[in-house]
Amino acid sequence: MFRRQFVQFLGVFGMGSVAAIAAADDKARRTVTYHVKGFSCATCAVGLDTMLQKKKGVAWSKSSYPDGVVVINFDPQLLTEKALQEFIGEMGFIVCPRSDLS
Repeated sequence: MFRRQFVQFLGVFGMGSVAAIAAADDKARRTVTYHVKGFSCATCAVGLDTMLQKKKGVAWSKSSYPDGVVVINFDPQLLTEKALQEFIGEMGFIVCPRSDLS
C-alpha cells in the first residue's frame, strides 16, 4: 500500500519536474540538416552518427546514406555549427553549403 502511494507521489511530482527539465533542454537545443558527400554505404552513415553522438553537445543525429543527409540536434552553448561541419570533415566527409540542399 505504501509503495503504491509513493509511486503515485513520484508520478505526480517527480516526473513532472523531469518533464519540465527535458522541455527546457529541448528549447535550448538546435537542429540542423546538412547535405553530406562521401557516403559510400549505410555503414558510413551509421559510423558518422556514432561519432557525432559521442561529441559533447550533440543530443542526437540521424544520417541517411541514400539521401546523403545528416540531421543533428545539438546544444549551441557547447558546440557551434562550424565545429560540427569541421568534425564531419575530419571524419572524411564533405558538408555541402545549404544552397546545395535543393
